[in-house]
Amino acid sequence: MAKKAAKNPGEPSGLDQLKNDLKTGQYGRLYLFHGEEHYLRDHYLEMLRKKLLDGPAEEFNYHRFTQENMDLQALADAVEAMPMMAEHTLVQVDDYDLSRLSEGSRETLAGILSDIPDYCTVVFVFGTVAFKYDARWKKLKEALDRGVTVEFARQSPRELNSWIRKHFLAAGKDISDQLSEYLTFLTGGTMAALGAEIEKIAAYASGREVTRQDIDSVVTPVLDAEIFDITDAIANGDYETALRKLRTLIQMQQDPILLLAAIGSQMRRLLYARICMAAGKGDAALGEMLKAASGRAPHPYVLQKTMTTARRVTDRFCQAAVKLCYEADCQLKGFSAGGQRGSAADGQRTLELLLLTLAQEARRD
Repeated sequence: MAKKAAKNPGEPSGLDQLKNDLKTGQYGRLYLFHGEEHYLRDHYLEMLRKKLLDGPAEEFNYHRFTQENMDLQALADAVEAMPMMAEHTLVQVDDYDLSRLSEGSRETLAGILSDIPDYCTVVFVFGTVAFKYDARWKKLKEALDRGVTVEFARQSPRELNSWIRKHFLAAGKDISDQLSEYLTFLTGGTMAALGAEIEKIAAYASGREVTRQDIDSVVTPVLDAEIFDITDAIANGDYETALRKLRTLIQMQQDPILLLAAIGSQMRRLLYARICMAAGKGDAALGEMLKAASGRAPHPYVLQKTMTTARRVTDRFCQAAVKLCYEADCQLKGFSAGGQRGSAADGQRTLELLLLTLAQEARRD
């Protein structure tokens, strides 16, 4: 019988259970994989596949379904299919949206998952589809709860620093913790993105020690990192630099609404930082505020950079900036405060005017 994932503090997590199953060879009948860190998810999925399907008849014992080709009768047949020249079969179901099932389909699926043979392991992989189900679906919930739910969450900065250094050392290079944090900030902090950038940096760097110049020369920053540069320029009253970076992002086909959302988010971070500073508190307090607002602990580099920028602006600027971003958002989405329709074609002009106004506000202090 599949082992249920831990839900109480102090109990092993679903990932701990999976690691133990891989180590002991006592595999569960049902696993539910979800979470942002797709690199880890794919890594452990491949490990599970190799453990279960090691042999000449792998293709006969591996059954894979997607949202597009999913058929509950075919799933039932795959689950019941006896292994050929092996001890196990593996059934993988990718991005199956449970919320779209009819009541009859939920009942059928619950029946299939409640009676998985000992020789079969079923893995539901939720990547582009969210892993969620209604507690009122009693039979399906009971069936899913018997499985091991494994969340592949983003790794902590400390874990990522260790992982990054390990991969650089394997390539004959080394990197400091400070630059590792900078790299995770630029890439968004997922292992998949980091892995690709580490390869480029290792190939580019001439010395054994990776430098910031090496990173800046080959890494393409994610949107949030680009926005930090824009807001830094605004805080300095440097409209020309902010405008140049904005136009570059627009030329790269970035959605103006997403750009404005990112600028607005950073302006709110600066306001939160000013509130913390006024209360005599620092990075830790800001981190708690940002975590409460977004549900996720901010990256250490984000905290450091936000606090540094916040020291160069005033409370008045931050309050005005948040209001200006809100007004630009209304206009950009087609609704002004007076209820008039705006034009989506004016997105770039709206953003450029916002940056000019923000730079003027910064110069007033």
